Amino acid sequence: MEWLERTELLIGEEKVKKLNGAHVLVAGLGGVGSWCAEMLARAGVGEMTIIDGDVVQPSNRNRQLPALEHTEGHTKTSIMVDRLKAINPEIVLHAFDHFHTGEDFRALLQKPVDYVVDAIDSLSPKVFLILAAMENNRPLISSMGAGGKMNPEKIEIVDISKSYHCNLARMVRKRLTKFDIKKGFDVVFSPEPVHKSAIVQTEGERNKKTTVGTISYMPAIFGMMAASKVIRELVK
Repeated sequence: MEWLERTELLIGEEKVKKLNGAHVLVAGLGGVGSWCAEMLARAGVGEMTIIDGDVVQPSNRNRQLPALEHTEGHTKTSIMVDRLKAINPEIVLHAFDHFHTGEDFRALLQKPVDYVVDAIDSLSPKVFLILAAMENNRPLISSMGAGGKMNPEKIEIVDISKSYHCNLARMVRKRLTKFDIKKGFDVVFSPEPVHKSAIVQTEGERNKKTTVGTISYMPAIFGMMAASKVIRELVK
């Protein structure tokens, strides 16, 4: 494919073929997942399952790829389907525009998937997805909290057991301990402290008790680092 000639120049024809034959699931198409999905598509990943039950809100515009003034009220999945198809018309897409439960994730991950990206920002569905991926032995990378962070030089990719100074990672570890899971999958995280002034209590939002301030580039970098890990593992 001519549009992948620069990628082929870097990694070679055989690795481009590996990416084209791979199927990656990305759950969550917000500030992290949308950028991750696009980077995977631009690298030539040939099949993707994308999941997000939300629509674009005005507050998404400071950081989320699907969020523009004229896309407000549209589902994030529909916008990303159009965008990914515009990048690669031959990509195979499976799009789900509803919130998933544990059973939904279990059913999805019983089907062949080469990698799972967890970009969900709500705790319960996040843990459901991680559990389903581990139960089905699917390679997984999970994004921890990008909110409240400013310094991209602090971002790391480590096993979940080695994450620290991240409130979301702490809560995920605590939940997973109940299932006797303490390690075994990668996370993108930053130990940069979050100032209290960047956090407000939230009422009425699905699965959220707080809202954390964000800057444009941090969620995108989290998503791109997750994509880089997936791509590098797929072409090994």
